[in-house]
Amino acid sequence: MNKRVLAFDVYGTLIDTHGVVEALNKELGDTDMALPFSQRWRDKQLEFAFRRSLMGAYASFADCTRDALEFTDRAMGSQLSEVAKDRLMALYGRLPAFPDVAAGLARLSDAGMYCVAFSNGTQEAVTELLAQAGIRERFDAIVSVDDIKRFKPDPAVYAYLRQCTESNAADTWLISSNPFDIIGAKYAGLHAAWVRRSAEAPFDPWGDEPDMTVSDLDELAERLAR
Repeated sequence: MNKRVLAFDVYGTLIDTHGVVEALNKELGDTDMALPFSQRWRDKQLEFAFRRSLMGAYASFADCTRDALEFTDRAMGSQLSEVAKDRLMALYGRLPAFPDVAAGLARLSDAGMYCVAFSNGTQEAVTELLAQAGIRERFDAIVSVDDIKRFKPDPAVYAYLRQCTESNAADTWLISSNPFDIIGAKYAGLHAAWVRRSAEAPFDPWGDEPDMTVSDLDELAERLAR
């Protein structure tokens, strides 16, 4: 493939994982607890995925998410009911896109970029999530790590991305808000653009830097779609 391939991470890059905070306010009955709960849930979700990948004990990202919810509920003493947990898990499949995403993707797609959703989530979950966010049509393909039962940043997932898109490393960009994903892509020989969604967010000091740092997809489109 001669076109430039843009592989977008989904959770935290396109989709706001803290879109559960309002629902958590209601379920927890404590507005001060909702954001810390959401942050810990997200951190544990990723930790459980990393650990399972290292152990060769794969479970779907949805399973990791549910396990992380169970852990966070216990750790924070919130005592959510099973019904409340089910509601929160259902909401995780309907999380909103960040405000800049639709317009930024439109500019990149219209500029002839080959846009791929590249996620730890299953094909079914990601397809539904992007559809409900109104951005599914902007993607030429969806690549899920579930197909090979590994999680980012395992080098195998970036090789699988290139296999699915029939692209070479020089023309393939990973777009992500997650430093571990950026470093994984760079280690695999890809280009990488870090979407720094918080001005206070630090990058992991491993000596591997992104090729580009942007604040949102509008800036990404401005720089790549020239």
